[in-house]
Amino acid sequence: MQPEEEEADLQAEEEESREPPARMTKQQTLTLISMASVNFSSMICYSILGPFFPIEAEKKGASQTVVGVIFGCYAVSNLIGSLILGRYIVQIGAKMMLIMGLFVSSGCTILFGLLDRVPAGSVFIALCIIVRSVDAVGFAAAMTSSFALSAKVFPNNVATVLGSLEVFTGLGLILGPPIGGWLYQSFGYEVPFMVLGCFLLIMVPLNIYILPSIDAASSKNSFFSLLKNLKIVLLCYVIFTLSSGLGFLDATLSLYAVEQFKLSTGYVGLIMLGLSFPYSLGSPLIGFFTDKYPASRSWFMVIGGIATAASFLLLGPVPFLKIPKQLWLLVVMLGIIGFSLAMSAIPIFPEVIKCAYDNGFEEGLGTLGMVSGLFGAVWSTGMFYGPTMGGFVTQRLNFEWAAAIQGGLAFMGAFLLGLYYVSHPAMPQRLHDKKQQTDETLPLLDE
Repeated sequence: MQPEEEEADLQAEEEESREPPARMTKQQTLTLISMASVNFSSMICYSILGPFFPIEAEKKGASQTVVGVIFGCYAVSNLIGSLILGRYIVQIGAKMMLIMGLFVSSGCTILFGLLDRVPAGSVFIALCIIVRSVDAVGFAAAMTSSFALSAKVFPNNVATVLGSLEVFTGLGLILGPPIGGWLYQSFGYEVPFMVLGCFLLIMVPLNIYILPSIDAASSKNSFFSLLKNLKIVLLCYVIFTLSSGLGFLDATLSLYAVEQFKLSTGYVGLIMLGLSFPYSLGSPLIGFFTDKYPASRSWFMVIGGIATAASFLLLGPVPFLKIPKQLWLLVVMLGIIGFSLAMSAIPIFPEVIKCAYDNGFEEGLGTLGMVSGLFGAVWSTGMFYGPTMGGFVTQRLNFEWAAAIQGGLAFMGAFLLGLYYVSHPAMPQRLHDKKQQTDETLPLLDE
């Protein structure tokens, strides 16, 4: 290409970058509404167990370790479901997968509310595991298709869109515990599951109507191809530390707060707001900033991991620090954990997608489905480890040491990722990459 032609292309790109951004298309608007409803309704049903189920399960003969297994089995089924569904999302159809996932999850939520009528002991425990496992497959279908569709429809604003959707995830996590705790305290075990299960069921016809269908070709690559890349492996470990921390808190925090501070289940639900509220507020801000400045993703993840580790050490706090146990300290540390989780989690998905494309994966729903499935599978692995091992360590030692061990995992993830970024500095971007970055900074809507 001649120098004059290159200069003309540069001027054309500069003029194009100064043009006002286009409004969202109808497909983008409907997809955003659909994904927001999926995130909110799924998470509000998922999070209602935290304040009261461990207490109710103990009445039915389940130990702290068994309660951790009941929480953890959800993650095992979610892991398997995410891998399979992420691989075959194109063949099944993203819209069909999402709708069927919502339907299965709503039915299982309602069934879970009837388990207080079954005999205590092994029957109760077995049915809890079965219903939670099936529910997890439905959840995996809904969330895998949700992530893939969001990245497909908003390719240049992935972090911004995911961060915005995490507001609705956070709202579900925020409202789930206090609503579940209040309904349980006021009406008993069954009502929280019946009310919220029916609410999730309403989302099925809504998404049938508003969610657009997207045609795509299947990917020729596999999950193993993704895991051959060291950076993706490290990012997966960071995902593991994030989800295991949340799973640990789900299974142990309510019992610790009730025993240590003599709180009711309703107040335990309010304490959990300290975790979800900063997460939902921080996610869209971090998503917008990391889309505008992609180079900041790495250090957001590293700093977020370090902050998470320090907060888990002070959550108990760990005995060797000789700090008195205070309710306000617990709430503050939960708030820092919530915000630091947003710092780490929001940049990871677009970073894995970019890494996959840089390593030759074809752009399309097939690759996005695999990345979503891998994300969900690793997240589920952490959600199994967190409550299972957290419950075991809490039972053998105490909550304070179990939280400290969880903080150590988060620190290790941040340290290894930081070491990788220091030893693998980012290469200067080409003109095409700079142009793509300029597009990513554009807002989704005209002001």
